[in-house]
Amino acid sequence: MLRQLVTAVRRETASKDRRGRPWGLSLEDRILLVTAYWRTNLTLRQLAPLFGISKSAADRVINHLGPHLALRTRERFRKDTVLIVDGTLVPTRDHTIAEQSKNYRYSTAHQVVIDADSRLVVVVSRPLPGNRHDSKGWEESGAKAAVGNTITIADGGYQGTGLVIPHRRQTNQTELPAWKEQHNRSHKRVRARVEHTFARMKTWKILRDCRLKGDGVHHAMLGIARLHNLALTG
Repeated sequence: MLRQLVTAVRRETASKDRRGRPWGLSLEDRILLVTAYWRTNLTLRQLAPLFGISKSAADRVINHLGPHLALRTRERFRKDTVLIVDGTLVPTRDHTIAEQSKNYRYSTAHQVVIDADSRLVVVVSRPLPGNRHDSKGWEESGAKAAVGNTITIADGGYQGTGLVIPHRRQTNQTELPAWKEQHNRSHKRVRARVEHTFARMKTWKILRDCRLKGDGVHHAMLGIARLHNLALTG
């Protein structure tokens, strides 16, 4: 997986301007440093000596290379594609982009869209403050625009968005018809795939307590989504 990532990043950055002081680490080691930081969430004072560089040099590597590891949002979908969306919270220490969320921690909210068939991540939205409801975050984060008219499954928190959500009981209705209950069970089984994606992505400890500032949390989400896809595709 690391070899594939190095090859892709080298190809994507080949045309970039190479003026200035050369890096002290090879591209392979710089990518390893960034991914190790995301995986372990060690402080830079702990991580930098492992690569024989200073804390400030490690910080420059992460800030420079993080965006180059980011997942590219898919722009087109097949006509028969079905997507699944859900929001997830990332505890974030930069309070200029975070707000207290339902877990009482300062967090950013991210809309993540996966392909229901392949389970690959296809869209990771811009982060919003953690107190933003999913139904609003769907549009405000840019996820809705990225998906377009593609059929998308979501949970009940996306009511009023036009997405495919579970059936709800109407006023004074004690229970749903049997066919709606069956549809809801099927809907729940399929939608669980995005929850499984979150579980795998959050084995990367940076998403449990992100110390990065500004766009750092967004780049980490995009990079981890790309690594998740590489792990699935081999």
